[in-house]
Amino acid sequence: MQYKTETRGSFSYNKVNNMGVFPSDILVKIESMAAENAVVIFSVSTCCMCHAVKGLFRGMGVSPAVHELDLHPYGVDIHRALMRLLGCSSGASTSPGALPVVFIGGKMVGSMERVMASHINGSLVPLLKDAGALWL
Repeated sequence: MQYKTETRGSFSYNKVNNMGVFPSDILVKIESMAAENAVVIFSVSTCCMCHAVKGLFRGMGVSPAVHELDLHPYGVDIHRALMRLLGCSSGASTSPGALPVVFIGGKMVGSMERVMASHINGSLVPLLKDAGALWL
């Protein structure tokens, strides 16, 4: 495998040529999906952590766009690409892994740990306000 680092907008990722890790059109798809709403959550419908993050945002009065990858036609490829973007060593598509993955204002915040840490340290609400997801 040959790795090289590329930067596209606010994303930095590793791309592997013809090795089936993830094609660039999947990254473009993720970018467009992440930009469609102030808050975007990539989730799996049966994941308890995904459910908790969706509940956190909805409890704050935020209406996130939620993409359930287990129900999406390209969900396996999107999941692999998200795991690579997060820096996970295995892009395994058979387990939820580091899902949910949250984007705020088109920028990747990260998985559950990063979202909860931001919420606890008080930086989540300003992010949501800056993205136009909260009007408090």
